[in-house]
Amino acid sequence: MAAPLMIPLDAVEAPVVQRADVVVVGGGPAGVSAAVAAARTGASVTLLERYAALGGLAAGGMVLVLDDMVNGQEVTVTGVVDEYVERLAKLGLAVYPPPEDRYSSAETWARWGRYGAYDFHQHTNPKPICYAVAFDPDGWKRVSNDLVRESGVNLRLHSWFSRPVVQDGAVKGVIVETKSGPQAVMGDVVVDTTGDIDVASRAGADFAHDRYLVTLVFRLGGVDTAAAERFEQENPREARAINRKVKRMLGGAWELWWLKTPVPGVVWCNCPHLTGFDGVDPASLTDAEFEARARMGAALEYVRQELPGFADAYLLDVAEQMGVRQTRLLQGEYVVTKEDVTTRRHFADSVARGRDYYTPYRALLPRGVDQLLVAGRHYSATPDAQRISREIPPCMAQGQAAGIAAATAIEQGVTVREVDPAVIQKRMRAQGADPGDVPAPNATIDEPAGEAI
Repeated sequence: MAAPLMIPLDAVEAPVVQRADVVVVGGGPAGVSAAVAAARTGASVTLLERYAALGGLAAGGMVLVLDDMVNGQEVTVTGVVDEYVERLAKLGLAVYPPPEDRYSSAETWARWGRYGAYDFHQHTNPKPICYAVAFDPDGWKRVSNDLVRESGVNLRLHSWFSRPVVQDGAVKGVIVETKSGPQAVMGDVVVDTTGDIDVASRAGADFAHDRYLVTLVFRLGGVDTAAAERFEQENPREARAINRKVKRMLGGAWELWWLKTPVPGVVWCNCPHLTGFDGVDPASLTDAEFEARARMGAALEYVRQELPGFADAYLLDVAEQMGVRQTRLLQGEYVVTKEDVTTRRHFADSVARGRDYYTPYRALLPRGVDQLLVAGRHYSATPDAQRISREIPPCMAQGQAAGIAAATAIEQGVTVREVDPAVIQKRMRAQGADPGDVPAPNATIDEPAGEAI
């Protein structure tokens, strides 16, 4: 393959429009958690987001169920995520099963299964109901705005990351592209929560590049969900046949291709699933958008005719952002492996929890680049490990830990690499989060020497 033609560019001159102790790049769930946590720890914080609203894949990508945050009956992911759930619930824009309904039965499945509030890792039928939260995307944007504003974070939307400012091996800030031209935002610590390690990769950090499913989520309005559920319960064989055909038309979906939302008559479709697309290649993403929309249209026409409850369904909206699950992955001070996740390996420097797995602080630290932290789906993990540890709540826990670590480094006058994980753990707990410092009974107590991959 011939090398691409390269166009030389002059050095960019960008006015410094903001200085802060901590600069967070990416306003998704991990980024908001990092910014809020850093500000609450005492740092001045600037949060940069390329779109017109906060929320990332939870809002713009419409990934509308918070899951992967229970280990049996124990709720493992706490902290900023709890504040979202509490505020959304007060707005009537979050739904989740009460503790007394969190078990496996036909009755609890009938109440909660179509909200996605079940343990998808279990193979029983019906699957056990667990703590998971269905929420509204615009409600997520509203709560994000409130948390950022109340915490004193300086927010700059419409600011697309372009390149890092690196001096003597340390990140000093970033350049963003705006309608006013390039602008510089300088900080003592930068937290990369872009989802694709845009900052870290361009700053020289090691990374791997892989791909997984991409999904363009959509919602349907005008659905009689009670009629649809009644049909499925009374005609299970016929319903399975219809739903199997819908999933084939969509090119793939999870077990349930539609789920209920907190808004009556509106259903969430976490599909179509598309393979073979690269989430950091604009040409590939363009092709994915067209293919996804074609599949949506065909599936909608079919269910209007064949699936009771969907006769008056219409396309309410399509996610503003393609649901990209995996692109670049940091290869940091420690690279989490699939075995680490599946054996529930506990680390002494754990600063965040997922379902029943732990994230060491070293997995948020790039090699060879100072004053930079990462948090979110692009954390330091092998591709196989990331595929089973990349849900929104664990990413929020990582973000909260990274924000606390960044602010602690500023307060103590040390590099982020020198921050004591025990301090992060203590401050996570002070902010209502579980850093995973106390292993669960089913954890593997096996602290390796920290071999890097």
